[in-house]
Amino acid sequence: MLVTSDVAGDSRVVREATTLAAAGHEVTVVGRDVPAGWERPAGVTVLSASGGSGLKRPDAPATPRVLPLHLRAARWALLPRHNASVLARWTADAERVAGEVPADVVHAHDFNTLELGARLADRRRAQLVYDSHEFWSGRPRTSRPTPLAARRAIAAEAALGARADAVITVGDGVARLLRGRFGWDSVDVVRNTFPGLEGPPALPERPVGAVYSGRMAPYRELEAIAAASREVPELRFTAIGPADPTWLAAYEPGRVEVRPSVPLPEAEALLASQGLALVTHSARWPNHRVALPNKLFSAVRVGAPVVATDVEELAKVVRAHDLGTLYAPGDARGLARAVREAVERWPELCANVRAAQAELSWEVDGATLLGVYERLATRRSQ
Repeated sequence: MLVTSDVAGDSRVVREATTLAAAGHEVTVVGRDVPAGWERPAGVTVLSASGGSGLKRPDAPATPRVLPLHLRAARWALLPRHNASVLARWTADAERVAGEVPADVVHAHDFNTLELGARLADRRRAQLVYDSHEFWSGRPRTSRPTPLAARRAIAAEAALGARADAVITVGDGVARLLRGRFGWDSVDVVRNTFPGLEGPPALPERPVGAVYSGRMAPYRELEAIAAASREVPELRFTAIGPADPTWLAAYEPGRVEVRPSVPLPEAEALLASQGLALVTHSARWPNHRVALPNKLFSAVRVGAPVVATDVEELAKVVRAHDLGTLYAPGDARGLARAVREAVERWPELCANVRAAQAELSWEVDGATLLGVYERLATRRSQ
């Protein structure tokens, strides 16, 4: 498996690798700058490749404040070059680290590992799996536009994805866009669900707070959450997760308590203790309109109702199982109203979430993943 994350914080990669290892596959994951003290999943070999620091000095401190306008403009202009430099460095080091690791299947997580994955698969005469965590060409853009590079990336994704022996993705919406854009007939959906808990945490009798657990960056509706927090003073609002430091320096949190990222069990314990999950993102970008984020399934896992943005795929799942309440993107008053409605409907929504847990669990999606690998094994044996 190839992934440009540090693996330790990538729950999808860990779930997939662990599931395959438990089924008897020998799994090696090559990640980026994997933390030395991280406990590797049972049965999974994890190797680390370095992405370097790109255009940033290795000893440069994190940005703790709002940059002056001219520095923000320079950062905006140079960010594509910086990102390309980091990816090129990681790709070269990952190819070295992978070395002669034997493989029947090369599993490329997201488009930025797909070219390397295809090259390694060709070298080993192995099968290639393209695991698209999102609709890559529809992701948010926070740096200067790069239209020529974007067109080249779309052409490369079309060619390399067509060469793949299997394509999997995170939801029906992304699968629909991949089929429509590239004409791929077979795309399997393996959602970002979680294994069920043997002893689910106890929820409060009534919600005492609302928790956003995920990346803090633009287009996540965190501004709406901050504004809504002022209108619902009876509840505590918490945002927890990794943050874009430049964005965070300018963020006005209102009554929201901003906390750094913690391991998943701690985040889930916080969510269960507060009672409501905030599952929010904008509708501006195609990828957001079809997204089914981890935090939705994490909330279902602990039994917590959600307050979610009324955006295509996310809203479709919330409505199908009546998991919580919805509000229009950017509507802070609507978000406050949805929070109050969730409090009023609390017993009913908790029952709905519990009823949906079996269907929205990794027991379902893990079986789909294993089915894909069984098909690959059958083709190899023919």
